Amino acid sequence: QVQLVESGGGLVQTGGSLDLSCEPSRNIYSFDHMGWYRQAPGKQREVVATLTQSGLPVYADAVKGRFTISRNNAKNTLHLHMNTLKPEDTGVYYCYAYSRVGYWGQGTQVTVSS
Repeated sequence: QVQLVESGGGLVQTGGSLDLSCEPSRNIYSFDHMGWYRQAPGKQREVVATLTQSGLPVYADAVKGRFTISRNNAKNTLHLHMNTLKPEDTGVYYCYAYSRVGYWGQGTQVTVSS
């Protein structure tokens, strides 16, 4: 069973920055793609950004130009750098990895105060 462990959430003011990390329990290159999703209270989980095995990033329109998804090969971790945060970015952020089946992390809370 694959484990995905997220870290880095917290409380930040509007306009601030946060970095999220995800550490999988096996080699990061063993997944076809990985990504970050988020779920705000009362809303459905939505994709934030994904990264293919070859390193191609794809972003949701709401975060383009503000968020950056990346991979640290030496540390075997996936990251999400979030800039210019807005209150509507508030939610639980989940790391996701796909290799024949999908795997989810436990989630980390991001709260952006106005």
